[in-house]
Amino acid sequence: MMISTKGRYALRFLLDIAEHQKDGFVPLKDVAVRQEISEKYLEIVVKELVKGGMLDAVRGKGGGYRLNRSAEEYSVKDILELTEGPLAPVACLEPGREACARVDGCRTLPLWKGLDKVISDYLGQYTLADLCAGIDGAGNGV
Repeated sequence: MMISTKGRYALRFLLDIAEHQKDGFVPLKDVAVRQEISEKYLEIVVKELVKGGMLDAVRGKGGGYRLNRSAEEYSVKDILELTEGPLAPVACLEPGREACARVDGCRTLPLWKGLDKVISDYLGQYTLADLCAGIDGAGNGV
């Protein structure tokens, strides 16, 4: 599994918003400068985040973006699934897929299910609040 630029930028964008929204809505331009990401590309990413219900948006003077719930309520897993789609390691484990014709005799299915659980559990345990606080790969504060 490889997380695309879109997924990584979405995470960075939301993290930046979480850290800077204390004074109200945060302009996309400000985030683009701080994160050194193209405004045009961020517009594409942000459109998905708004549509997916992760951000509130206001146009015009004083406008921008803000989280619509607390940073503790945004799991990294949810953010990446919104921007990347299913994170399942194999197609047969994607939500809504019909069961594979070979499922009854598939000797590798337990392996893929285990990997899927590890990915889901790992990404599901971290929130934007954790990232704001600074965590390392082992879940310890940095």
